[in-house]
Amino acid sequence: MSQPLRIALAQFDFSVGAVHENAERIAAMIEQARDEHGADVVLFPELALSGYPPEDLLLRPGFLADCEAAIERLAASTRGIVAVVGWPQAAGSIVYNAASVLRDGHVSHTYRKRELPNYAVFDERRYFDVDPDREDCVFDVDGVQVGLIICEDLWFPEPLASTVAKGAELVLVPNASPFERDKHAERDALMAQRVQETGVGLVYLNVVGGQDALVFDGGSVVADGDGTVHPAAAAFTDQWLVVDFDPDSRRFAPVQWMEDGDESRDALAWRAVVRGTQDYCRKNGFRKIWLGLSGGIDSSLVMAIAVDAIGADNVTAVRMPSRYTADLSNDLAEEQCRMQGVKLLTLPIEKPFQGYLDALSEHFGDLPVDTTEENLQSRTRGALLMAMSNKFGGLLLTTGNKSEYAVGYATIYGDMCGGYAPLKDLYKTEVFALARWRNTVGDRVVPQGVIDRPPSAELRENQKDQDSLPPYDVLDAILLRYVDQEQSRDEIVAAGFDAATVDKVLRLVRISEWKRHQSAPGPKVSRRAFGRERRYPISNGYRG
Repeated sequence: MSQPLRIALAQFDFSVGAVHENAERIAAMIEQARDEHGADVVLFPELALSGYPPEDLLLRPGFLADCEAAIERLAASTRGIVAVVGWPQAAGSIVYNAASVLRDGHVSHTYRKRELPNYAVFDERRYFDVDPDREDCVFDVDGVQVGLIICEDLWFPEPLASTVAKGAELVLVPNASPFERDKHAERDALMAQRVQETGVGLVYLNVVGGQDALVFDGGSVVADGDGTVHPAAAAFTDQWLVVDFDPDSRRFAPVQWMEDGDESRDALAWRAVVRGTQDYCRKNGFRKIWLGLSGGIDSSLVMAIAVDAIGADNVTAVRMPSRYTADLSNDLAEEQCRMQGVKLLTLPIEKPFQGYLDALSEHFGDLPVDTTEENLQSRTRGALLMAMSNKFGGLLLTTGNKSEYAVGYATIYGDMCGGYAPLKDLYKTEVFALARWRNTVGDRVVPQGVIDRPPSAELRENQKDQDSLPPYDVLDAILLRYVDQEQSRDEIVAAGFDAATVDKVLRLVRISEWKRHQSAPGPKVSRRAFGRERRYPISNGYRG
């Protein structure tokens, strides 16, 4: 009867570009896996040494040389355990997405990723090549034949099948797979299919953490050779995961494995936007957050995200009333700050706004008031918020949502001011749903009056969003089909939507592309997020 093989999975965040710091952490973690967890094998995520995605850092020879030197140092220090570490391997002018097996002071094997994703957020073919020899990687650990493939390889049957054909009983799969809603179910179904095809035990390790507009959820998982997929590890949580693998039954037994208590869509989305905001602050040296708090749903939810991300003591809200601001808006902003213990400043915009009007009066003359004056109010607020952020330090969060960015219902250099946009990939209806959900978890953080009131930009008398836009349930349903599902105009109309409304919405999406190109990054939670995932030309004559 064979002895079980103990495997430690390092579900942690490894910062992009921080090669020296990552290498030091990995060296310490290899020792920890060996000495504290008694592991025979320790697995690190895809490109853990360089962080993922390193993007154009991969075009710098010095960066690649630093990665190679670091992997050599790691190999030299690895004793008494087998470590699998992902890194970008340069071979002359060619670069591979690789993972090396470190043991007994040297690199015993290096596997090169076969399937390079080049869709959605992925640009791997811009940077990496595929080894034409396509060698399988199988190595012995205490009598167990262990195979290795990387991330996208698992989504194709051949890499795993050929690895198993070479004798693998257990296959390790390091990943850097960004979060998106409903992806967990798809991944678990794939895992079940692959083990049913091959009878091999699978270890799927995913990195965790925010990287600009991407958020990695971890959610690592193991699957027995009989097709049983074990419960996923807690998402968005840095943790050691330890399992024992029985090579006779090809089954896993958890030793240290914190499962996810709530995998609902709203719970995962909330953790994604909080983790994305938290890591953007941490990795870019921001210790404080600023935001404009209007008493509306978007800014209220952003403040709640900010508090969960870095703590109430590090968040400052700025209330900026105008001649059109309702007393209710001021009251609700104050109520939320009191509920969450956030400092509230008040900066009325009447004087600077009037100053703009006075400066422009000679040129505007008797022209009627229109959106120009509305946008000036938003830009006045943006200038004041940027000034506070500049003077006192910290990150200004912008509060727009995906619906607004989609149709241009946001003022460039106004309410779009800011360095990070937590709601950028959440439609307005999802913002409301997330606020309601967050109020059910722990203390209430968004006043009910904010959730109940009709959305308004408050840039003119009695203004409501629905004066300019279709109802949000209709608007978001159209946007979901057009943006996320890439349906055509005719398909959307055929689904039962009013043709004139569809034409209006699609036109707004097209003419607002230039704004989105200048917008702050925000955490991806959907199938098709604006930014690196959905990249359309600004000058675009297509009308389909």
